[in-house]
Amino acid sequence: MDGPYLSATVYRALPRPSANGRGLTERTRSEHRTASAVKTLAQRFAYLGLILTAVGLMMLGKVDTVLMERLRLAFVDTVAPILNHLSAPSDAIANGLEGIRQWVAVRDENARLQTENQRLLKWQAVALRLESENMALRRLLYFVPGPQARYVSGRVIADTGGTFARSLLLNAGTANGVAKGNVVITGEGLVGRIVGVAQHTARVLLITDLNSRIPVEFSPSRTRALLAGNNADEPLLIHIGSDVTVSVGDRISTSGDAGAFPPGLPVGVISSIQEGVIRVRPFVDRSRLQYVRVVDFGLKGMLGPHTVKADNEAPESTSKTDGATAVKTKDVSSRGDR
Repeated sequence: MDGPYLSATVYRALPRPSANGRGLTERTRSEHRTASAVKTLAQRFAYLGLILTAVGLMMLGKVDTVLMERLRLAFVDTVAPILNHLSAPSDAIANGLEGIRQWVAVRDENARLQTENQRLLKWQAVALRLESENMALRRLLYFVPGPQARYVSGRVIADTGGTFARSLLLNAGTANGVAKGNVVITGEGLVGRIVGVAQHTARVLLITDLNSRIPVEFSPSRTRALLAGNNADEPLLIHIGSDVTVSVGDRISTSGDAGAFPPGLPVGVISSIQEGVIRVRPFVDRSRLQYVRVVDFGLKGMLGPHTVKADNEAPESTSKTDGATAVKTKDVSSRGDR
């Protein structure tokens, strides 16, 4: 039997679903619909439940802070080991990347240091040759070296003002070997000089104070001048010849004239030249001063022990002048009597 007869026979041979099968199918569909409805309802109320939970925890935290702190600590203790294990791979990767970065940086630093070392070796050879030549010239000229400098390090404890508008107070005094006229410096350059000293404290007159006058020279011409404080951040450069060429950026250092300061101490640079007024920007920033070095170069000059008076000392010249005046008056009166 061919054609449609075969198809009809096969169709009749197929089993028809029974009543029980149709019931199971409908039950399954009903269960799926119920589960979908429950899932949709749960999704709708999930956010509301989270909000209510958060509000409840906040209220509980306000009511009983001790209990919430204990719960928080217990939760942290429980989660911390898990977080530690989870962060271990990321930490290992970060450490590996940091090691690679440091290796590259060390390689670049090594190359730079090798280049700098070769350059310094050349300068070392030049310095040794110049040192030998300098020693030979000193022996030839019978050069007398200066006294050995002594220094004491101190900390700035106050900015007191007083007689001097620009002064600082140090926590070192005569008990530490500090004396009037000592030079105060930092790694950047000159700060000032000691103008008053007690047993455990000392006062520093800054180079920017109106009473400060420092013999200096500016390079490259090495022309002498005088650095005058003006109670401002940038002191003035005065007593310069009219035929001297001055440029912004010239370095200022002490000249050593009058035995006030040793030569070569860095002071600052010329910052501006306006209408004949030359201003100098000091290397040392007063606002950042914390530790200084008080140096005794063994220089007396105009910084002798009786030249500059502290705030609490009376000048001696007044009494001597008054005595001399009294003597002269007595002599004149005695001559008049005669």
